[in-house]
Amino acid sequence: MIEHVVTDRLFPGFRMLDVATSGTTIRLRTGGSGPALLLLHGYPQTHVLWHKIAPRLAERFTVVVADLRGYGDSGKPATTSDHAPYSKRAMALDMAEVMTALGHERFFLAGHDRGGRVAHRLAADHADRVKKLAVLDIAPTREMYAGTTDAFARAYWHWFFLITPAPFPERMIGADPDAYWLKKCGSGSAGLSPFSPEALAEYLRCFRDPAVIHASCEDYRAAAAIDIAHDDADGDRKLACPLRVLWGQKGVIESCFDALALWRRRAADVSGRALPGGHYLAEELPDAVAEEFEAFFT
Repeated sequence: MIEHVVTDRLFPGFRMLDVATSGTTIRLRTGGSGPALLLLHGYPQTHVLWHKIAPRLAERFTVVVADLRGYGDSGKPATTSDHAPYSKRAMALDMAEVMTALGHERFFLAGHDRGGRVAHRLAADHADRVKKLAVLDIAPTREMYAGTTDAFARAYWHWFFLITPAPFPERMIGADPDAYWLKKCGSGSAGLSPFSPEALAEYLRCFRDPAVIHASCEDYRAAAAIDIAHDDADGDRKLACPLRVLWGQKGVIESCFDALALWRRRAADVSGRALPGGHYLAEELPDAVAEEFEAFFT
């Protein structure tokens, strides 16, 4: 475990660490005191996603915010033909091992976007470790692919672009990664307004790395292949821990899916509601998300 000197002001009082897992190295920050709460980011962001709410949550919890493998400053292991190194199972194992290394045998868990999909697999594969799970603006991956409509495919075009064989999307994105990132993340109802200048600079710094672009494509390729195989292998087994589902009223989940109904296929104890925002809820509506987490995890 290696500790780094922090030079930004995004997470006051937090430590920055690199933690070795059996498959890679994970960059994280941790701070606060109380029960452990692990927060996982989505595409194409990093742990910085949580900077508006993590300091508040650290007043009640020991908060851990981590870069998923392949993203940010975490390791980017070589892939394989079946994309297994970027399966949600592999990403979830990283996080289980990180929490063990930090001394947190049981913990609360929340994830946005891709991080929510990793969190789903973490709660399935390590059920004895996750006390409660919250997901932001997702429905289950397998069910979303199975329920693809014209409206969904047009809104989530990147799902189908990123899974094309390498190196096609990598080269297209790599020609101008800033333009791609700003188009992808600024196309929602709030535009780029949810992103603070310091956070945006960090997202773009990381996404300019060709290794991040490739790894994030592999994340999506795994989602459309090996992750669905893992979901199918679960059979009728459902998550045992309580699950809180939050999504944006102005987003694609609201318009294209019945999130609670789909999650009830995958979890036994499901509650949730829409919040008055778009996809990037933790940055667009940080107070509302923090209040939800405090109520659910306390």
